[in-house]
Amino acid sequence: MKDRDYQKEQEELQKKLEENLYNRNFRGFGMDLNPVVSIASGAFILVFSLFALLNLEYANLLFERTKNAIITNFDWVFILSSNFFIIVCLYFAFSKLGNVRIGGVDSEAEFSNFAWYSMLISAGMGIGLMFWAVGEPLYHSQFLPPIYDNVDSVHGAMATTFFHWGLHPWGIYALISLALAFFAYNRKLPLSLRSVFYPLLGDKVFGIIGDIIDTLAVLSCLFGLATSLGLGVQQINSGLNYLIGITISVPIQVVLIAIITGLAVISVVSGLDKGVKFLSELNIKIAFVFMLAVFLIGPSAYILRLFSNSLGTYLNGFIQSSFFIAINEKTWQGSWSVFYLAWWISWSPFVGMFIARISKGRTIREFVLAVLIVPSLLSFMWLTVFGGTAIHINTISDGQLFNVVDNNLPVALFEMISLLNIPLLAGLLRVILSLLGTLLVISFFITSSDSGSLVVDNITSGGKLDSPVPQRVFWACMEGLVAAVLLVIGGEKALSALQAAVISTGLPFAIILTIMSISLIKSVKRSHKRQKKIRDINHFRTIMNVLKKK
Repeated sequence: MKDRDYQKEQEELQKKLEENLYNRNFRGFGMDLNPVVSIASGAFILVFSLFALLNLEYANLLFERTKNAIITNFDWVFILSSNFFIIVCLYFAFSKLGNVRIGGVDSEAEFSNFAWYSMLISAGMGIGLMFWAVGEPLYHSQFLPPIYDNVDSVHGAMATTFFHWGLHPWGIYALISLALAFFAYNRKLPLSLRSVFYPLLGDKVFGIIGDIIDTLAVLSCLFGLATSLGLGVQQINSGLNYLIGITISVPIQVVLIAIITGLAVISVVSGLDKGVKFLSELNIKIAFVFMLAVFLIGPSAYILRLFSNSLGTYLNGFIQSSFFIAINEKTWQGSWSVFYLAWWISWSPFVGMFIARISKGRTIREFVLAVLIVPSLLSFMWLTVFGGTAIHINTISDGQLFNVVDNNLPVALFEMISLLNIPLLAGLLRVILSLLGTLLVISFFITSSDSGSLVVDNITSGGKLDSPVPQRVFWACMEGLVAAVLLVIGGEKALSALQAAVISTGLPFAIILTIMSISLIKSVKRSHKRQKKIRDINHFRTIMNVLKKK
């Protein structure tokens, strides 16, 4: 009886979806768009660009002040909510709810573990790890943070970097992606942010309230991607300058954005399996070769010791550092820890949507533990190899590397490579390493653009998984266009204004994710009862079939 009621409920839900959401879509010119979400997002992007064009100084000042006010006055919201998200993830992983399978009892994983992990890291951290792996540990080693401050300065610097790139960001990503995957594959709702509020808002999520939620998600994705791509292209320009002497300038960076967006479009047309999956696996393979080469050429024994000591320091002080809220001097925490948390939360709709899209068929326990642990450990290894090498070089060169990086962060990786002590074939090996680094940034750039267009496409189509290819191409081009326009308008200043605007959305998203967590627990409990019943029936049938054969 209960199964029949459940089936009837699902049929009614699909009917409501078709009538109240999908029937509002505009279909024409190779598009299948929710007009409200698409037009509202496009209009806001246009207004923001015009605002920045007409008065960049004022726009930068306004968004910077807004960001600083949020980070200073609501730092406790970001810190406590991010800790809450990790606790909720652990509850899902180690309670009976961890047995629930995303997509249903008989659902199977679409991708191999290697492909899945590759896509997780490429979408979640790729460009960021390339950009900050040298600069951040180096900075913390010079100015010891207020967390991990009672240990060796180098170990504290690496532990702080682990704190910013480890369990906290991946806890945020794991929770929102689990919610999106569960409601899309288990409840058969659209793969969009509006769906996670269905248990609280009911059919209202199919109307204007849902459109507002999805518009916020689209803007967060597009602006977050534009910022990351703008930073990424500056690093590519620095790599090409080192390799072949190309001038570091905005026109060059705009041309690079156009070329790389074109490559991203080819990947988009190839589809998820041949596009993002192929590029993500390629990223991880190139990254492994690059990291191994730096590890072997660099101070290998020092890196191994630093990894072990820093990981121990990070875990030992994890709880204290996680709940640390500055009382008097808030500058460091606002500029680093709270800044990162706000960025990860505002970036989470994009990463969460993409992870949800590729995670069907996995149990909640497998999903949560894999998303929390595997990318965190791989990130720690990467950060230790590059950050540890940078700290070592800076120590023996009497601060030479830090002086360069402090003035020009995008060149950090290539400056470190130029200072490596290589006994044989130094010139050739430096060129090869710089080439690998540049190729990796380009590949991560393309993967981010491709996966971003897939996510924005899903949201603007009302959560459909099979929207038209021309629509994905349109959004891939839009991401590149926004990044290019902002660079032309004001270079780093415009990117800074955009980044401040994105981070400001972290506050409402932190509150939204907290409410979403409660909604998710309630819904998963219901699904657990149903899946347990199905598993028990299947187990009973298996036993009866065995007995009959005997």
